[in-house]
Amino acid sequence: LLKGAMSQSMPPPASPPESPQTPGESTSAGRPSWKGWVILALLLASFWAWQYFGSVSEPHPEISYTQLYRLADEGKVRNVTLRGQQVTGKLKQKENIEGRPIETFKSMVPSQDDRDLLPLLRGKSVEVSVKSEEQPFALQLLVNLIPFALIIGLWVWFSRRASRMMGSGGPFGAGGMLKSRKHRFEREGQVNVTFDDVAGLASAKQDLLEVVEFLRHPEHFRRLGGKVPRGILFYGPPGTGKTLLARAVAGEAKVPFFSINGSEFIELFVGVGAARVRELFEEAKKVAPAILFIDEIDAVGRSRGAGMGGGHDEREQTLNQLLSEMDGFSRNDLTIVLAATNRPDVLDSALLRPGRFDRRVMVDRPECAARRAILVVHTKDKPLAPEINLDSVARNTPGFSGADLANLVNEAALGATRRGADFIEQSDFLAAYDKIVLGDPRETKLDPHEKKRVAVHEAGHAVVAHFTKDSEPLERVTIIPRGMALGVTQQTPGADRHIMTRAELSARLVMLMGGYAAESVVFGDVSSGAANDLQKATDIAFKMVAHFGMSERVGPVYHEHRTEHPFLGQRLAIEGGTSDATVHVIEEETRTFLSEAVERAKLLIGERRAELDRMVDALLEDETLDRDRIVALFDPPTGTD
Repeated sequence: LLKGAMSQSMPPPASPPESPQTPGESTSAGRPSWKGWVILALLLASFWAWQYFGSVSEPHPEISYTQLYRLADEGKVRNVTLRGQQVTGKLKQKENIEGRPIETFKSMVPSQDDRDLLPLLRGKSVEVSVKSEEQPFALQLLVNLIPFALIIGLWVWFSRRASRMMGSGGPFGAGGMLKSRKHRFEREGQVNVTFDDVAGLASAKQDLLEVVEFLRHPEHFRRLGGKVPRGILFYGPPGTGKTLLARAVAGEAKVPFFSINGSEFIELFVGVGAARVRELFEEAKKVAPAILFIDEIDAVGRSRGAGMGGGHDEREQTLNQLLSEMDGFSRNDLTIVLAATNRPDVLDSALLRPGRFDRRVMVDRPECAARRAILVVHTKDKPLAPEINLDSVARNTPGFSGADLANLVNEAALGATRRGADFIEQSDFLAAYDKIVLGDPRETKLDPHEKKRVAVHEAGHAVVAHFTKDSEPLERVTIIPRGMALGVTQQTPGADRHIMTRAELSARLVMLMGGYAAESVVFGDVSSGAANDLQKATDIAFKMVAHFGMSERVGPVYHEHRTEHPFLGQRLAIEGGTSDATVHVIEEETRTFLSEAVERAKLLIGERRAELDRMVDALLEDETLDRDRIVALFDPPTGTD
């Protein structure tokens, strides 16, 4: 769609802001939480210890054992208290010890069986008290239980937080992990989508009408022994409406609708996913007829035998249970399974066989008429200007999916709101298209020399595209930097294309090389801005040689290739028994195709140098040229290459 974008490396986008933290637990009104009880127990234990050790913890000046013995020998000690090797006591009157007056004292004895001090104290009529060094049993029990209480409290706290994050249940959210993540929607509730809300996809809706009719009137099919497809697999590119189709089937059939994502079956513990599958099908059977929708089924339905755990890992156990539920001994014909995936090639063959997923519905990107119908659906509740041409918007958006078109309409509405307009205009759709495909305008300011080089580059693309036979018509040329591109030449195909001839691919190669050739002719050298063009052109030329059989030297042979290796990193590797000599020939032919395209582009630019200079001047003046302005600058197309 966008050819010849002059590229420039850009820094990676900033990481998204972190999500806010989950708030803590709240307690019921008038009832203290378990943390309050823990704090209360700690306060009680501290008070008990303070009461028990109060006498010991009172401040007493410390004296040496020699001084204690001298004071006792002089008869100056009134009473003492012995607690193990610690001695506290009181003097009969204040004494100066080491320059300070003291009345109470504290000291340590060498051992509990001191044979000199006790006889001396008894001889001097000193009152001696002996207290046990051991703590009371209740206090010892409390002190020993406090660490375990803290550990249990932390365990309960983490358990509650995990349960709140993973679902209600037992310790560490085990009940939440076992709980199925299904969502049941009734027809009268949230499933209000019908086929009228799904624009385009006529063939897919035709296949699904049979399923809807069976769910409404199953006896009509059973009368002649017919069976509705057990499972229907939607596959196609992302954003094409696979999930919307499944909801529309439920809305049309007016039956209960259960939806779950394939990744939600997989958990840390083996067997949890299989239990969820059983629970999901049991719930659906209770309200049959019903629809089960499994989105991204490739997360659980990949081919078996490729995992590290053999046949005992969680994903394969879950897949085995899913296979059994869909077509096992307890099969239920009134439960229809719809599934969606972007990767049908990786699904297990047992999952795709008849009896499980009998029917496969391709949900492809919409054609031009379908894109217009989708635009009508998304703009029906938005004020559009009278001059809006949705046909033009649909033609200019080939390759857009339904989600892309919805995003386009939303960006156009936001742009009109920022302008303060009352209606969405055609210019808003053009600005939204540029924002989605190219990115926001950059603040980069090019100097005059760089700006002229970009103008020459894009003008070269435009001249070659306009005067080359079999090339797609030009839509717009701009040198305003957007995203990673310094300039863009946009072409619009007249209709949706599904196959391309050799002449059309060669014309595309010449067009891609137009910017490279224009820089070489005008400035005498080339710049790094042609990197994106060379990448696209090399990919097309390689496929013409190795895939499409358009090279006489290689012949009509398909050579499979890949661009990465699990151990060697990025590299080119051609598989399928291709010899080194053939690989060399493919590389030579690819280089030949590219060289011929450059020479044709240089020749054409030399012949149309006047048109090139006029377009460069117009781009430097206006920066963006639309189709009418481009045609006015050029002579009528000659139709020659």
